[in-house]
Amino acid sequence: MTMSVPERISESGGKEEESEDESEILEESPCGRWQKRKEQVSQGNVPGIESASLAMDTEEGVEVVWNEVQFSDKKVFKAHEDRIREMFENLMQVEHPNIVKFHKYWLDTRESRARVIFITEYMSSGSLKQFLKKTKKNHKTMNVKAWKRWCTQILSALSYLHSCDPPIIHGNLTCDTIFIQHNGLIKIGSVWHRLFVNVFPEAIHGNVHQHRDELRNQHFFAPEYGLAEDDYSIDIYSFGICALEMAVLEIQANGDTAVSKEAIVHAGLSLEDPLMREFTQSCVRTEAKLRPTAHDLLFHRVLFEVHSLKLLAAHCFINNQYLLPENCVEEKTKSIDPNGIMAETSHGGRPGIQLKYSHVSPLELDKFLEDVKNGIYPLMSFASQRPHPLPRTLSLSQEHMETVKTPTPEPQETETRKVVQMHCNLEANEEGTRSHLSLFLKMDDKLHRQLSCDVLPTDRPRDLASELVHHAFISEEDCEKLASFLEEALGKHWAGASPAAVVLMN
Repeated sequence: MTMSVPERISESGGKEEESEDESEILEESPCGRWQKRKEQVSQGNVPGIESASLAMDTEEGVEVVWNEVQFSDKKVFKAHEDRIREMFENLMQVEHPNIVKFHKYWLDTRESRARVIFITEYMSSGSLKQFLKKTKKNHKTMNVKAWKRWCTQILSALSYLHSCDPPIIHGNLTCDTIFIQHNGLIKIGSVWHRLFVNVFPEAIHGNVHQHRDELRNQHFFAPEYGLAEDDYSIDIYSFGICALEMAVLEIQANGDTAVSKEAIVHAGLSLEDPLMREFTQSCVRTEAKLRPTAHDLLFHRVLFEVHSLKLLAAHCFINNQYLLPENCVEEKTKSIDPNGIMAETSHGGRPGIQLKYSHVSPLELDKFLEDVKNGIYPLMSFASQRPHPLPRTLSLSQEHMETVKTPTPEPQETETRKVVQMHCNLEANEEGTRSHLSLFLKMDDKLHRQLSCDVLPTDRPRDLASELVHHAFISEEDCEKLASFLEEALGKHWAGASPAAVVLMN
């Protein structure tokens, strides 16, 4: 959840260059890693946040945002304390390259008023709204390729959130809560907006306003918002408006009033590309159940394309980079003869085509791999990292928590091949709260399968194995064997023994 916009503000409200006074350290985290500075960041669009200041991550040497939520009554805070810890602990498990990173949180009850402090990623390059305004001011139009790339990244993040168990509904998606980096990377922030609006509004000090109450942003919210149970369709409506604004740069409003339905319709009809027009109109349908899912939209004709072998290879390389030596690309390119033939195609009756290593720039290759690693080119047709189960209050309002039914799962294909060899590697994070599991499976047809996810000490090996069966990664017959293997490996790992384990299976 980002609570930050790159506009830094002084105490008088004006923009300033950083001064020695602003960089003064006001407070440190209990572990000493995060140092709060006097300089504040604009925080007008996030409910319940008492203050947001720039801070320094002393380990990584980067700026972050120090957010504070004040609780007006210490007794009320104590009553909610376990619930708060559980929620923030789960929020730290939300991890996606197109979602603003939630780093750390802690509770402070030393003063008369209790507070929650949490650290989030600082998006220094600004919001999408700011970028679109600058583009329009310079009399430029939106590049269609950039529009498609941005839509794909936003939908990749929404698809991840909606696939969590239970689904996380963003509920606050606007061009102000979408951020763009200088390299074209899109990240959505304010993901935990609903935590403050739906869960603790009576306990939080100050005005817990909702972003949808702001007149200039009302058009981002679906007609049914707040009137019925929220589901993924409200995020799809908001995304549709964002996609439309990205295409036309701005949906015109009459003075300071809210953007009208007529203005939205007119903006949609102004799109020259019929596929873009169909794409945006499908998102903003009045009837919520007729709106497509984020996953469906990733396969819409305007966005979907068959991934190039180059992109697939890059993702494979990035996913297994920890198995390779550092700077292996640079070292490999140095040892290759630039005149060597990398690939060749033959044609009957005419000369073939040769592709030499000299045709590929190592610098361009490095940049492409870095962009893939950062999430600029997601694979839309493959599942994301396994989302962790999250508290229902992140995705549902309290009054509907008891009435929600689990949707019927879609039928899955089954794996028939047998696993003949297993190997896993476990690496704990710095705090020791979770570990990254890399699982290598050798199938009976001599093909390999590599899987990875984050695991908690509370995760049960049997559940992990069953999930792999459900997603057709292993056969039902191998479920018990894999569960036993994971139980032994995880038991040793959490006990501080060897991080890796190997077992051969007949």
